[in-house]
Amino acid sequence: MVTVKIMPCLDMKEGRVVKGINFVSLKDAGDPVENAQLYQKEGADELAMLDIAATLENRKTRLEWVKNVSSVIDIPLTVGGGISSLEDIALVLKAGADKVSMNSAAVKNPVLVREAAQEFGSDRITVAIDGRRNKGMPSGFEVVVSGGTKPAGRDAAAWAKECQDLGAGVMLPTSMDADGTKDGYDLEFTRAIADAVRVPVVASGGAGTLEHFFRGAVEGGATILLAASVFHYRILRIGEVKHYLKEKGLQVHL
Repeated sequence: MVTVKIMPCLDMKEGRVVKGINFVSLKDAGDPVENAQLYQKEGADELAMLDIAATLENRKTRLEWVKNVSSVIDIPLTVGGGISSLEDIALVLKAGADKVSMNSAAVKNPVLVREAAQEFGSDRITVAIDGRRNKGMPSGFEVVVSGGTKPAGRDAAAWAKECQDLGAGVMLPTSMDADGTKDGYDLEFTRAIADAVRVPVVASGGAGTLEHFFRGAVEGGATILLAASVFHYRILRIGEVKHYLKEKGLQVHL
């Protein structure tokens, strides 16, 4: 049985953790270093940190944020936002990240995924796939880029398989339709990606209850369960989520 992991996510803007709904209406959600320390203490298996405005503002990930957060934790840290070259990846890893996540840059230049996997190892390369429903696509989901502002005209499941074939080690699909709603992961979207690839898939966007986490693993096919709002606003605690999953028969690290 695969061990299911819990991954809180720090969405970053102007040095603070923020959280929105459907990628907009951002609210402050605390200090990144304090949150990172708390989540490790509570039993998080991994941590994600996404510089959500980097691509839109046409700039690189703020390396000082990476250094500050990585210096207080020893669980794996995945960093994304504004990463568009091998040099960017090297700098982010040097600043303390264990993995990088690419989204818009990978869609624009798929060869970057292959080069990054060859240079740094597949296990360090995550491709984030933001998607939304589109009946015109074979899987029913279209890739969107630039912080959810631009449709890419690509089928999300086909893109996930292509990224796996290029060497990416993890897929991180986020549903724009479910993001921040706390109505549950978009299980159809997560499952469409999970069915297309063999690498680990992160369920992301919409977790609001204990049952949502369970369904993300069982129905969505994800082995890493990412959440933000429920942890930032202390609606749920990581230990609480893990004990619930264990009671439901899933394998977790307590």
